[in-house]
Amino acid sequence: MVVLNRIYTKTGDDGSTALGSGERRPKYDLRIEAYGTVDETNAAIGVVRLHTHDAPELDAMLGRIQNDLFDLGADLAVPEREGKAERLRVVASQVERLERDIDALNDKLAPLTSFVLPGGTPAAAHLHVARTICRRAERVMVELAARPGEPVSAAGIQYMNRLSDFLFVASRAANHNGAGDVLWVPGQNR
Repeated sequence: MVVLNRIYTKTGDDGSTALGSGERRPKYDLRIEAYGTVDETNAAIGVVRLHTHDAPELDAMLGRIQNDLFDLGADLAVPEREGKAERLRVVASQVERLERDIDALNDKLAPLTSFVLPGGTPAAAHLHVARTICRRAERVMVELAARPGEPVSAAGIQYMNRLSDFLFVASRAANHNGAGDVLWVPGQNR
């Protein structure tokens, strides 16, 4: 259980922050950027949920994802090190649940005949914003994982990859199961 008695600690006033392990890093550190961008993805999904009151199944999926993103932030905030006690990690079953949710939403959609432009309903437009933030988080995580001594869980990277797919499919579902999709027309304004 997490207990937050004081919100400000003043320990970051010098431009550093603590990882979950207690190690201090500069606030511009790539690991901080990774879990910060995961948090930004979560916040964007929170905005989406303002527009999903008429879609309880989708809203429940998004609620589970928000919790998973906190798990991922915890995973990233405590790098896995040899000989250290195991901490909270994103696991394959979370990725598999996302895949099942993608399939459940996608089964109701007509096949695409063009790329989809971000837009349509407010929920769909916000889902596209969340998708692009999610893709940025994934890129930062992959860059971090490529650095020596900066472990990132494979399941965490897979989760973000699937999440961007989920957010795309969910945007189509939020656009009246694709009927309200805004389709790209190549060269339309030449």
